[in-house]
Amino acid sequence: MSLAKPSLIPVNGAKMRIGIVAARFNEALVDGLLTRMIAGLTAAGVSEKAISVVRVPGSHEVPWAVQALAEERDCMIGLGVLIGGDTNHHEMVGQSVSQALQQVALTTGVPVINGVIVANTLAQARARCTGRIDRGAEFAQAALAMGALKRQIGTKQL
Repeated sequence: MSLAKPSLIPVNGAKMRIGIVAARFNEALVDGLLTRMIAGLTAAGVSEKAISVVRVPGSHEVPWAVQALAEERDCMIGLGVLIGGDTNHHEMVGQSVSQALQQVALTTGVPVINGVIVANTLAQARARCTGRIDRGAEFAQAALAMGALKRQIGTKQL
């Protein structure tokens, strides 16, 4: 991911309903993302009652749960952390999850934010989840923008 953030467009989230599916694998890092993301959503006016959080075992299970929860949500967010090891398994899972989340968005008509961090090292993952690179806040902003767009245009094709 680039370190060049998009410009922020203020969104009033007071009427938004957001669903979050978060993996339990690498739980401390995912919890860091989740905490920062919920703070960003509530700061924009999203009620805590309007935020549904479901936990799944790992990142590979995120797309199924996102699809199951997508109905009646303005936006869905999938969260997970994949860290490199001795093999490229983290890259394969990351690609699979990314493609599946995009397919869920296209199939359901509900925007899906891919908040699955794929990092080569634990240090990279920490920087993005609990450190200086606040991906949780960025995912919240993306969800607000896409939720607002969905409310504006519905499920019509652009």
